[in-house]
Formats: sequence, structure tokens, C-alpha cells
Amino acid sequence: MTNRTASALPTVCLAGAVILWGSSFVAAKQALTAFSPLALVFVRMALAAAVFACAGPFMRPSRPARGDWKWLALLCLFQPCLYFIFESHALTLTTASQAGVISSLVPLLVTVGARVFFAEPLSPRMVAGLVLCLAGVAGLSLGAGHEAEAPDPVAGNVLELTAMACAAGYMLVVKHLCARHDTWRLTALQCYAGAIFFLPAALAAPADMWRAADASAWASAAYLGLGVTVGAFGLYNMAMARIPAGRASMAINLVPPAALAAGVLCRGDILTPGQMLACAVIAAGVLLGRAGGASKARFRKKARPAQGASGAEHVP
Repeated sequence: MTNRTASALPTVCLAGAVILWGSSFVAAKQALTAFSPLALVFVRMALAAAVFACAGPFMRPSRPARGDWKWLALLCLFQPCLYFIFESHALTLTTASQAGVISSLVPLLVTVGARVFFAEPLSPRMVAGLVLCLAGVAGLSLGAGHEAEAPDPVAGNVLELTAMACAAGYMLVVKHLCARHDTWRLTALQCYAGAIFFLPAALAAPADMWRAADASAWASAAYLGLGVTVGAFGLYNMAMARIPAGRASMAINLVPPAALAAGVLCRGDILTPGQMLACAVIAAGVLLGRAGGASKARFRKKARPAQGASGAEHVP
């Protein structure tokens, strides 16, 4: 592999992960036209679990510590269990575009959670950024009209925001566990747990639902399980192995614009001028929060120049 190809590979991987994550909202909306929310999650988790079962022998072993089972249980509770319960129902009530924009709050929610549970610094800019984001979510919800794609956008956006809080909780748990556990094994465990947890919902679903599902619904479900759950995470890991964590994490902020574009192009989502303004407020909040985090990082580096940097990466 040439040096030029090697240097371009992380960018290509990150671009692929962003596109997959951003398009997942559209794919979920399409699949939900045929499947019930929880049955869809089962199909997604079962497909991903099958892939990880085949790849299990190739994964690095973990080094669990005493009491890790509690953290592993909390990991699976946050995501996939609670996260997908809230998000799958949210997407039946709001548009893919709005849900994608709300996902931009995850990095700031993680920052606040790290302050509460790990005593990490929280700058005034981060607080202001979070307030701006929450105000933007409120404006996005209140400015939405009731339409076929969003029969109850207020309730849907509240559920999506709750799902993002679960995602933030999951990332904080990963931060605690990733030093001792291979991230691929953690993801495989989540898929196994999700397939088991959502199996009763799949069994309770009417047989007519499975028979009536068309090819596009099945293709969307397969895309979510194989392309998003397995593919996006794999591409992101490949990038993480080649570039610093801070540079890789910046790509996460591109997921909401990708989701917004996918919703507009693939499903014809329409944003009112008020909602566009709300999107701009959320974007400003995210940028302000990241600027606050960067300022804190520079301050710590100047204050402790002899210490090496360390940290864990978070994936949405």
C-alpha cells in the first residue's frame, strides 16, 4: 500500500461510517412501514449477532476484572435495549431528518455525563452549548407540522432525545470498560443481548406482518443489521487504528447533516424556515460545546506538559 493510499484510507473509512450512520434513520423509517418497532430491532440485532458469531474466533480476548458483569449488564441495558425501544418508536412519530439532527446532542450529553460521573472538566462554553442544543430541539419540535412522516413530532423528538441520553450513558460505560475489553467483543455482546431481549416482541408480532413485508422493508432491515451495526462500526474502528482519537471523533458531528440530507433526498422530508433556524441553533450549540472542550484540553496540556494524553473513543 502506498503512503498516499494509506493516508487517504482513514478519511475514506470515516466518510463511509458517517454515510451509513446518517442513512440509518431513513432505512429505519422505510423498514417501519412493514415491521413493528421492536420486531425490526430484533431482525437488526439477530443479523448482526450472526455475523459476530462467525467472527468470534478472530476477535482479541478480553481481560475482565472482578465486578465487570455489572457494567456489562448496564452496557446492554442502555444500548441496545432502552436505546432502541425509544428510537424505534420515535421514528414512527417524527421524521428521519429531525431525528438525525437531534442525534447531534450525543457528544455534549457525554461531556455532561463525564462531568457528573468521572469529574471531568465542564467549561461554561460546554454548558452554553448544551442549552443552545436543547433550545434548538424544542424549536425543531414546536415548529413541525403534523404530516404523514411525522404524526406527532413533539412526542417523537422527546423519545429521540431520550434515546440519545441512553446512547450517552452507553458511551460512558464503554469508557469504563474499553481498557479491559475488546470493543468488537463489547459490540458482539450487545448484539447477542439485543437479539435475546427483543425476541419475545418478534414472536408476539402477528404472522401477517412477516408475510406482508415487502422486499424494500426486508432490504432496509438487512441494511440496518449488516451495513449500519456491523459495517459502520468496522469502518470507524479501521480509521481509529490509523489516526488520533480526537480527529476521528470530529467525524461524528457530520452524522446529523448526513441524516438531514438523506431524509430530504430519499423520503422527501421538508423543513419549515423555523425548523431550519432550529437546526442552525443546534449546530451552533454543538460547535460552541466542542470549542469549550478544545479550550479545556489546551489548558490541561499547558498546565501538565509532562503528562501523556489518554482517552476513550465514543461511537453513536
